[in-house]
Amino acid sequence: MNRPGFTILLSMLMLLVHPCLATEEAPAAEPSTITIGTGSEIGVYYPLGKAICGLVNRERDQVGIRCLAINTEGSVYNLNALRAGELDMALVQSDWQYHDFYGTNLFKNKGPDKRLRAVFAAHKESFTVVVGHNSGIKSFDDLKGKRVNVGNPGSGQRATLEVVMEVKGWTMNDFAATTELPAVEQAQSLCDGQADAIIFIVGHPNQSILEATAACDSVIVPLDSATIAKLVDTRPYYSHAVVRGGLYRGNPEDVETFGVTATLVTTERTPEATVYEAVKAVFENFEEFRTLHPSLVGLDKKAMTQDGLSAPLHPGAMRYYEEAGLLQPPKPAQ
Repeated sequence: MNRPGFTILLSMLMLLVHPCLATEEAPAAEPSTITIGTGSEIGVYYPLGKAICGLVNRERDQVGIRCLAINTEGSVYNLNALRAGELDMALVQSDWQYHDFYGTNLFKNKGPDKRLRAVFAAHKESFTVVVGHNSGIKSFDDLKGKRVNVGNPGSGQRATLEVVMEVKGWTMNDFAATTELPAVEQAQSLCDGQADAIIFIVGHPNQSILEATAACDSVIVPLDSATIAKLVDTRPYYSHAVVRGGLYRGNPEDVETFGVTATLVTTERTPEATVYEAVKAVFENFEEFRTLHPSLVGLDKKAMTQDGLSAPLHPGAMRYYEEAGLLQPPKPAQ
């Protein structure tokens, strides 16, 4: 008798008698992994990314998605990594989301990234200048001739500072010296007297500024109102902002400045179901999400579907918002 043929026939008969044997031993599929690019580990983006992933990962066995937050150099780096397919999602400032989608400013040579898609907006971020108490700096204009940490080239902090400098007609040569320290080293640099000023684009309260104001006498100085007006009036992704007094030691008064919105973005390459489940995980655990970092306390669901979003909503995000009744219906034609 042909033994191989007999074996095949016997196997088929067993499956007919016990059809469950065909799948009973099949291993469960491994969840697919999505990566979220964030920022410095002591900034807000990294804990925000971890908060999002924590909520997504609760359901990974049910929805088949595993989420991983990665610390990076910041907004500009994240957008370039999204273009290159090195990240699935990223947290970025609203101004650099705009520039990437439309191919302006730092993205002019690369051209528009029309594959970029918005997911949701998060907290507000303020342009914040922290100076040594004895530096003689009372306002942003006093930074001329001083030692300033301008931030690393891949950060939104550095890129937005350069926009402010352009408005004021400044170059890096207007400073006595510049450094490119990452956020984790800035507070120590200020308190050690190696820098006269450090600059952030952050949600408040911020860990680095808490460290700087606790370790040495340092204060937040305002940006002049004319510069704020020129920035906010001519750029749709900026808004007026105030760093509230009392958040930091030695800073009892409100400080006027301008700001952006932190946003979660992705590309059209990311599957609709993946984005839908990520958004659902955040919005269906919204009250808990708002407690995961002090900067998230004031979040509003409807504002998160539109504030600072220059790129079109990803279909997965739009599907969830429509189901949840969070999108405004289109206005009737006149």
